[in-house]
Amino acid sequence: MAKKPRPGLPTQAQILDFITQSEVPAGKREIAKAFGLTAQEKIALKAMLKDMADEGLIDSAPGRAFHKMGGLPKVTVLRIADVDDGGNVWAVPDRWEADGPVPRLRVRERKRGALGIGERILARTEEAGKGWIAHPMKVLAKASEQILGVLRQEGERFWLTGVEKKERREFPVSDTGGAAAGDLVMAEMGGRPPRITVRVVQRLGDPFAPRSFSLIAIHKLGIPDVFSGDTLDEAKRVSELPLGEDREDLTHLPIVAIDPVDARDHDDAVWAAPHEDGGWQAVVAIADVSFYVRPGSELDREARRRGNSVYFPDRVVPMLPEILSAEVCSLKEGEDRAALVCHLHISKSGKLASWRFARARVRIAANLAYEEAQATIDADAGAMIDVLRPLWACWRALAKARDAREPLDLDLPERRVVLDEQGRIMSVAPRERLDAHRLIEDYMIAANVAAAKALEAKKAPVMYRVHEPPSREKLVALKDYLETFDVPFALGQLIRPATFNHILDRIGPEADFRPQVMEQVLRTQTQAYYAPANQGHFGLSLGSYAHFTSPIRRYADLVVHRALVAAYGLGEGGLTKADAEAMEQIGTTISALERRAMEAERDTIDRYVAAFLAERVGETVSARITGVQNYGFFATVEGIGGDGLMSVRDLGGEYFRFDEAARTLTGEDSGEAYALGQRLELRLAEANPVSGALRFELPGGKGAAPGPRHLGKGIKGGRKDRVVTRRGRPGNIRHNGKRR
Repeated sequence: MAKKPRPGLPTQAQILDFITQSEVPAGKREIAKAFGLTAQEKIALKAMLKDMADEGLIDSAPGRAFHKMGGLPKVTVLRIADVDDGGNVWAVPDRWEADGPVPRLRVRERKRGALGIGERILARTEEAGKGWIAHPMKVLAKASEQILGVLRQEGERFWLTGVEKKERREFPVSDTGGAAAGDLVMAEMGGRPPRITVRVVQRLGDPFAPRSFSLIAIHKLGIPDVFSGDTLDEAKRVSELPLGEDREDLTHLPIVAIDPVDARDHDDAVWAAPHEDGGWQAVVAIADVSFYVRPGSELDREARRRGNSVYFPDRVVPMLPEILSAEVCSLKEGEDRAALVCHLHISKSGKLASWRFARARVRIAANLAYEEAQATIDADAGAMIDVLRPLWACWRALAKARDAREPLDLDLPERRVVLDEQGRIMSVAPRERLDAHRLIEDYMIAANVAAAKALEAKKAPVMYRVHEPPSREKLVALKDYLETFDVPFALGQLIRPATFNHILDRIGPEADFRPQVMEQVLRTQTQAYYAPANQGHFGLSLGSYAHFTSPIRRYADLVVHRALVAAYGLGEGGLTKADAEAMEQIGTTISALERRAMEAERDTIDRYVAAFLAERVGETVSARITGVQNYGFFATVEGIGGDGLMSVRDLGGEYFRFDEAARTLTGEDSGEAYALGQRLELRLAEANPVSGALRFELPGGKGAAPGPRHLGKGIKGGRKDRVVTRRGRPGNIRHNGKRR
């Protein structure tokens, strides 16, 4: 009797089918058993599964079971995250280490109302249409919730104060874990309301020590700041790769990199010269990160997990190890470097006539600070003047084309925190914006447009930088707001970036309320994001736009580099088929990571500003109202920044009426009004460097005496009216010429 033939080593497609259809978690053992593999074939299976994971076909779940990439294990632990207005219960994976967005599953409860937010369940998952369903199997013990805070001692008892601005509670500490009063710690919450206590699990040090404020943001938001040994070893290994002889040799061109004075990584460098047709030829040289960071490598996985570098006043948390980000990939003066260059032909009118991409060898003629480049061109003298003159001349053509395009033009200052060598704050001031900044910005925009259009010409995948037009809801809110200044705004018109510029032109540069109108226009804009579907870039007034110029610090740019390498046959390190198919997922992930970085940077600046102002507590400061709500108004210190709350409770016993459309609080007896954009003198009552929060009071105790109480609508002693609004924070359109 003939033996039944064994199935043998399965194909990738067969493994995917088995994992998808298996009713139990499918690990290596289950796959080997299903296909009857021998010991030798099991070794081959292990390698095959690793390859599939590297290619993005599968991912592993806790317990070493596998599931299809972008999917979920058949059985997994979920955490209840939300109960919507319709009573539907929604859950998310208790652990999610995949690159894509965290999936939400609708839970089919056996008993309605049995599960509350925060509960953990073991559930069987089922894919249904475009979503997921969870069938609870068992309710598990709740996981410990962690909180970041500072220890405070009162007698023999310890209390924990959270670092969140909105967190007003203090928690009793059951176990200090050896930490002392004043220490910044990570603690686990335990118990049930109202008897919640915390236990210290990690001491992080002195929160007021130099260079500690960024650590708070890093720990609070879970930003990875330590590279694994495997990642560092791989970085060291690839850093020694020879550049190769097949690169275009541009070492004879005096290409210059112009960056902030304290820049550690130099992604981009530029060169320009007159063209025979009266226009210009230009080169935008970008660090060839795709040559060193290959798809599926340890470096690639870590870069995608981080999404971008995060820049703090006291440190940089890089996307790539420093041997690459600050050394081998960084375009440094006098060093031969691998670059992916964009050759541009720019017409006399500043339009992009043509473009070409190539891998090249470059040797940077100089690393210049913005201020140094500007001073050289202003003086029309200096060692690099012959290189900078044609750069500026070509830029004037680009600027002419930009002005004709009429992109959104909001001149909102950024704060720059200057530290000394010990990390102590020397100054906080608005960052000066020079023509040198605008020059680099316009060259980068030109290269970004060329990258998007080059990929479109090849019908290749593009990771677009998308900025959609404002929603009608936001435009209606802007119209209501502008009416308070008697500024007309018609909703029926075609909304373009120039529409908002014309509003500011009508107001004029001298109007006191111009800054707050600019901020309101910014709030009207949508958040920019990354996606493979082109929706245009509204703020820049561009139809096709991708990020190409910063691959050392942004994963989106690295994806675009790989797409160009693959589409134009420029060698190794091109975009893989798996990543091309996962572009939407990658875009969603890196967009979320960008928002995380922006929050971390903003919160850290707020902490530094609060620390800088802490020495002025009790003083009267010049401030401007930046937000008005029914519970009070927010104000910022002029010339320094930092948002602080002036509570309606501290305005006295008078009844204050909140006008949501006009964004004002008006005293019913005195008629005194507080409005968005209003400048006034306030007493700085509190500045908390740990949370970054400020608190203001009226100077001289004005309004402190209790006045008559009134019934009716509005606010009384700080109680809320029926009108409730949310104070939103829009995403940046321009950030130092880098984030758009």
